[in-house]
Amino acid sequence: MHKVIFDTDPGVDDAMALLFLHHHPDVALLGVTTVFGNARIETTTRNALFLKREWKIDAPVARGAGETFIPHRISHEPPTFIHGDDGLGNIGVPDVFDVPLDPRPAHRFIVETIRENPGEVTIVAVGRMTNLANALKEDPEIVDLVKEIVVMGGAFEVNGNVTPAAEANIHGDPEAADIVFTAEWPVVIVGLDVTLQTVMTRKALADIRDAAGTRAKLLFDLSQFYIKFYEGRVPDGMVVHDSCACAYVVAPELFQTRAGTVRVVCGGIADGMTIQKPDGRTFGPSDWDGLPSQRICTGIDAPAVLQLIHDTIVSVKED
Repeated sequence: MHKVIFDTDPGVDDAMALLFLHHHPDVALLGVTTVFGNARIETTTRNALFLKREWKIDAPVARGAGETFIPHRISHEPPTFIHGDDGLGNIGVPDVFDVPLDPRPAHRFIVETIRENPGEVTIVAVGRMTNLANALKEDPEIVDLVKEIVVMGGAFEVNGNVTPAAEANIHGDPEAADIVFTAEWPVVIVGLDVTLQTVMTRKALADIRDAAGTRAKLLFDLSQFYIKFYEGRVPDGMVVHDSCACAYVVAPELFQTRAGTVRVVCGGIADGMTIQKPDGRTFGPSDWDGLPSQRICTGIDAPAVLQLIHDTIVSVKED
């Protein structure tokens, strides 16, 4: 059983990833922590609470960072043209509803949950890395207590999706990502190198809707705005970035990885660029030296991952 904290900025593809974790029989979802990104923190937190209510998720939701690790760093407006004004495809999420929020800030929820489950917690982080960096700042010793960090973010052998150099989650808080990737805990980075290969067609999404009942109907509805964004970018459907990170947790055999130190460019025209120094390669002295080796995903069995997402979500029909 994988004990998971889902650190997220819902977000359409975040919603699919959350439903995947909620339905997978080998995942115990310990909590959902929110961060700014696909929308402002007030909106991503509201969306997490909304999905908790609609999908009857028992795990607590803790509100996280609303700005970058370095306060007042230059940041960018939420991508409403991708996820909609409400972050969930403009489906009309209510502004207020009676779902309790965990009283702890997300970084403290992360620290305390790791300490309550030493050696057992996997953090799946699919937004900015700000909450994780804040957790490390508060309690650096958690690096020895966490099982694994699985990140959706970065681009190594392909271009970014915000700039030619950088992927959105890393570009949104580069300093936080560099802190997370250079910490002495095991990190796996599921980046654009593999997620861009994992395209769910309209028919595949409709098949999930038809097989899985009301929960999947909501997922189908909130995904339509996101699909429109991808028109002209993929032949049909949408890229399911965040679900790829969740799939890695339960089926790492569907991925190929490469080990090496990872650094993030902080500042300049390549702000947010992720660069790995592969293990076994010889270079001159550099800022990659003496830091832990982490794994990046370089290959994926995309059809098998898409089938896993389908099978997991439809495994639970109606409430």
